[in-house]
Amino acid sequence: MTLLGTKTRSQRLALVGTVILGILLLCAVAAPWLAPYDPTERVTRPFSKPSAEHLLGADDVGHDLLSMLIHGAQISLFVGVVAALVATTIGTVVGIAAGYVRGATDAILMRVVDVILSLPVLPLTIVIGVFAGPGLTTQITVISAVLWAGLARELRSQVLTLRERDYIQAERAMGAGPLYVLRRHILPAIFPLVIPQFVLTVKTAILLEASLAFLGLGNISAASWGSMLSMAHARNAFLTDAWVWWVLPPGIAIAVTVLGFALLGNAIEERSRPVLTRARSRLRRKTRPVDIPVTEENPTAPLIVDDLTVVYGENGRGATNVSFTVAPGELVGLVGESGSGKSTVAATTIGLLPSAARITSGRILVSGRDVATLSKDEVREIRGNRISLIPQEALSALNPVRTIGSQLDEAIRTHRRCGRREARNRTVELLTQVGLGADRADSYPHQLSGGMRQRVVIAMALANQPDVVIADEPTSGLDVLREAEVLALLNDLRTRHSLALLIVTHNLPVIERIADRIAVMKDGDLVEIGTAAQISTDPQHPYTRALVDAAPRLEPLREKVAP
Repeated sequence: MTLLGTKTRSQRLALVGTVILGILLLCAVAAPWLAPYDPTERVTRPFSKPSAEHLLGADDVGHDLLSMLIHGAQISLFVGVVAALVATTIGTVVGIAAGYVRGATDAILMRVVDVILSLPVLPLTIVIGVFAGPGLTTQITVISAVLWAGLARELRSQVLTLRERDYIQAERAMGAGPLYVLRRHILPAIFPLVIPQFVLTVKTAILLEASLAFLGLGNISAASWGSMLSMAHARNAFLTDAWVWWVLPPGIAIAVTVLGFALLGNAIEERSRPVLTRARSRLRRKTRPVDIPVTEENPTAPLIVDDLTVVYGENGRGATNVSFTVAPGELVGLVGESGSGKSTVAATTIGLLPSAARITSGRILVSGRDVATLSKDEVREIRGNRISLIPQEALSALNPVRTIGSQLDEAIRTHRRCGRREARNRTVELLTQVGLGADRADSYPHQLSGGMRQRVVIAMALANQPDVVIADEPTSGLDVLREAEVLALLNDLRTRHSLALLIVTHNLPVIERIADRIAVMKDGDLVEIGTAAQISTDPQHPYTRALVDAAPRLEPLREKVAP
């Protein structure tokens, strides 16, 4: 009941704010028709009291105050909206750039934001306004300059969080570039935050406009509500009864306008959440189909890791002198305890190392091309095309507010020039290959079981017929039966499509049943590699023997319980 009551109250307040702003906007737009007189003409004697002809009386010159009040709405709302729009645009661009690019860009932009936020708003506004001189342009520039920083800081924190989400990493693994990720995922996520901030910024901008106009920094040729207050103060309206009809109406108008924006902005902010919305239209990717030739350097194996060394920071070890190959149609299991470096090797093969890690030596050849030497654009071309990733957590890797079919369509159209129908036909084909029906294309991730979601990310990895597939703990979080089903599916697909399949796992008893070879890692070193039979029955390294002995197996248990 409390939640329902809060929601209803929020809706009522939003309605009140909308009605207030609607009336003010109507007055501003229809001012030439609503105002009984021209606000710049003398139409009666100075300081005339309110009457039937002049409902709010006149100023010290004889201008009709009601006409000035109605026309003043145009200036106040125009400055407030335009200044807020400029400030919101700057804050959004800075926040996104700092949060997504990070590094030196983030540091520089955030120091500028810190300086702006550390300065008092009103004194800073006055100082800049005095140097710039009076006028509408000055007001808009000054107000925008002091209001963008707060929004930039808030959006930066949201973008930093979104950037590390698993489904964003999955998009990058499929070859999506930064502009594509920003346009399709980051911007829709933060847009619900930008709207209420814009509305609330208009409120603040109108207050600042009134303050600047009161201090004589407004447009002297067209009176706003702040200018009316300034003129009333300068022309001694407070010494007569004229302040009642000269000062109170513009003051009340400013207060009501701020109230309307505050009610609407707060109501929108309460209902806004940083979620990704489903795009209603799909633009064709301009990326041409990538045809990457296999060089003479690597005429056979689609994946070659040659003497690879990866370090974290200055002294942290990630992987040292790791070497192995994965041939077409071969399944290699990369096993080891947590922290052994197997995930580092997997991330390196697809070019998704974290910023703290760097390759100090070695090569990673994918279809004959060294990933370590490619540019960012070239790496994006092969991701999801020549090499694909099956992420660990399918639920996190899938966009929660888009259907399965739309996400598969996106994976296909990232690297193919094709229409919606062709992409959807390929999506249906992929879903069928992984054992899901075509009707699942319209399902959302939360409507599928864990095993079904895992099949979806497998289908996504196969979307563009890659040469190499990296599966990072593909059965993590699944029960034993679903785990066996997913691994059996991967085994069948790698045989059917002649994939070079590298599976990262800590489950030795399961992987040894389907793997052709098993590579064992410990503390960043590849301590042993051999056939599955040799690793499970005759391990050579002491750590491998300990790993085999520690793995639970069903055969000894059956012998113990046998009658």
